[in-house]
Parts: sequence; C-alpha cells; structure tokens
Amino acid sequence: MNVLRKIYCRTFQLCFRAARPFLPSREPEILSGMPQIAGVLADQGLMRVLVGTDKGISSRGLLDGLKAALEDKGIEYVVYDGTVPNPTVENVEEARRLYLEHKCQAIIGFGGGSSMDCAKAAGARIVKPHQSVNQMKGLLKVMKKLPPLFAVPTTAGTGSETTLAAVVVDEKTRHKYPINDFSLIPRYAVLDYHVTLGLPQSITATTGMDALTHAVEAYIGRSTTRHTRAMAVEAVGLIRKYLKRAYDNGQDIEARTNMLRAAYCAGIAFTQSYVGYVHGVAHSLGGQYGVPHGLANAVLLPYFLEEYGESCAKRLGRLARKCGIAKKRDSDVLASQKFIDWVRQMNDSMNIPRHIEGICKEDIPKMAKNADRESNPLYPVPREMSAGELEKMYYIVGNLKA
Repeated sequence: MNVLRKIYCRTFQLCFRAARPFLPSREPEILSGMPQIAGVLADQGLMRVLVGTDKGISSRGLLDGLKAALEDKGIEYVVYDGTVPNPTVENVEEARRLYLEHKCQAIIGFGGGSSMDCAKAAGARIVKPHQSVNQMKGLLKVMKKLPPLFAVPTTAGTGSETTLAAVVVDEKTRHKYPINDFSLIPRYAVLDYHVTLGLPQSITATTGMDALTHAVEAYIGRSTTRHTRAMAVEAVGLIRKYLKRAYDNGQDIEARTNMLRAAYCAGIAFTQSYVGYVHGVAHSLGGQYGVPHGLANAVLLPYFLEEYGESCAKRLGRLARKCGIAKKRDSDVLASQKFIDWVRQMNDSMNIPRHIEGICKEDIPKMAKNADRESNPLYPVPREMSAGELEKMYYIVGNLKA
C-alpha cells in the first residue's frame, strides 16, 4: 500500500477509535431459553412476531420449543424460513414483506449467522422503507431504532447475536458486503444450548473456528481496549478447551454451553474492536462462490497470521501465552508461531481443508478489489495491504500458481 493511502487509513482508524466512547454501542441482554423470549414479549405487549430462520432449522423441528413458548403466552407468530447460506437481498425483502403483511411488532432471528443477519437487515429495511439494502452497506447508514430484535444462535461461532453487522449478498453482482450500524445490535441474545445439540460436525468445526477468527482479529488489531482484549482471551481459552469436545460429541452439554459463551465473547470483542483482512477476503469468496463464511475464515486465518509476520507477533504472542498455547518464557516470535501451528492443528483435527478449491484466477482481481473496499480504511489491521497485495492471498489459499 502506498504511503499516502496508508496515512489516510491509519488516520481514519485513529479518529474512529477516538470517537468510539461517544458512539451508541451496547451489549445485548442475555436470555437463556425460549420461555424467556415469550415472557419478555408478553411483558412488553408485543403479541405478533416474525421468526426468521432457514428450511434446515424449520424441518428439523428446532423451532418447536420456541413455538410452544410463544403459544403459551398467546403470542402470534409467522415463520420466514427462506434464508439461504450467505443471505441475499431478496431474502431480506421477503422477510420484510412478511413482517409488514402480518403487522408484526418484533423479530426473532433463529439459526446461524445467515438467519440472524437476514433478520437484522430486514429490521433495517422496515424502519428505513425508502432506503435500499445496497444503500445501507458500509458504516452507519441506518441510524434508526429497529423493532425489538431477539437473536437465537443455533451454532456457536458467527457472533451475529452480539454484533453491529449484517452481511448480505447482492445476488445480481455476487458482491457480499456488511451493513455496519449500532442499531443492528440485537436487543437480546438467547444462549440456549438445547438448540445446538447434535449440530453436524462440519458446522461445529467451521463455526467454532469462525469464533476463533473473530477473537484473534480483534485482539491483534490496533483498536483494542482492556474489555475487548479480555473478551478475546476468554473466547480463545474456551475454544481451545471445548471446541474439539463439541466436535467429537455433539451431545456434550458442557462443551456446547461453553462454545456459546465463546462465540458471544468473540462477538463482543470484534464488534467493539473490529476484524481484519481475513473477513474481507472471506466475504468476497462467499459472494463469488458461496463459500461458507466459517470455512473461509478457518482456512484463511493461519495464512494471514503468517503474512502479517512481525507486525502482529507481539500481540499474537501475548495471546498465545495468556491462553496456554505457548509457554510464558517463549519469545513473541516463537509464541506467535506456536499459535499459528495450533490453528492448523485444530483445522486438521476437524477435517477442515488447508485450501479452498474452485478459485478462478480471472475472478481474483475483482474479489481483491471488493475485499480492499470493505477493509480499508475501516479495519485496524496489523499491516495495511492494497488490493494488489491482497490478490496474493487468493493464490495462496486457492493453492494456485501465479
């Protein structure tokens, strides 16, 4: 990246960090089960709700507990289960139309990150009817209070139940981009281990590594606070202890409960301290090829940590020592390398591939530009990279020859 653009990026990040204490950030209130959702709705006189989910969730009966709790309180509900992995603008519009047709008063995003992101974006469109989804992309384009939003994660990784981001895909251009606004932070995060029991191994693995990526990128970035560092350390420690257990035994209640906590902590960390180029590149792969976000993050993370090199060694080494991945006497360089090795070992142990197949060389310049546009100047990465420099990472992750 040239010097002038680097100065611009760092100045932007510094100004945004200085303004951060004055911005309307908040953390969701934590609920532990479906009856609590119904109780909160009833107490607030909200008697008609939209449940946003996907067909996999609805067909497996995972909504049964929620439906029973709502019916017990006399709360009417309508289910939108058309959300696809990497939710589209059309998904958002369909959910919005259903909300308005049934005169709903609140939204429940139930599922993985895609369902929660679709619910968030639908909420934004409901309160901003004259502003398209595409016009909301970027930073602080909503700035209006959403209908009461409950987020129920059925995976432990995306952190969407805590974040200010909703990531959508323009199905016409295959451009995947985030909408970032404090109003998108759910009012309630429902951490109920029951809905995560029996989650398929592949999803357990990739969503768990997604949470790890959130925590790591937040920790090694240049906009951390004492609180976000503590949240990131807690998340990594829990992931180290419980992710493989949850992968090996989907019915392990302790592991599932602690992975929900890990995802929540990681979500808090990156909501307040942001992510980095791993996410920018992962979003472009998701938009172009439909690569699941957690899978892309899991594969990309060790390569970017290696690419950052010395620029992140001090922070990454400290994280490795705090989480017991490296010894206290290890140098920053050694500790950071042990962390990278551990990430790869975790991926290997859960059958996550080391490369992403199907990347076409002719698509790389466009994807790199999209990643650059999303990441710069917002993400406070250890080292800035231009679109041209980011192109290299697609070749590495795709195991392609230049």
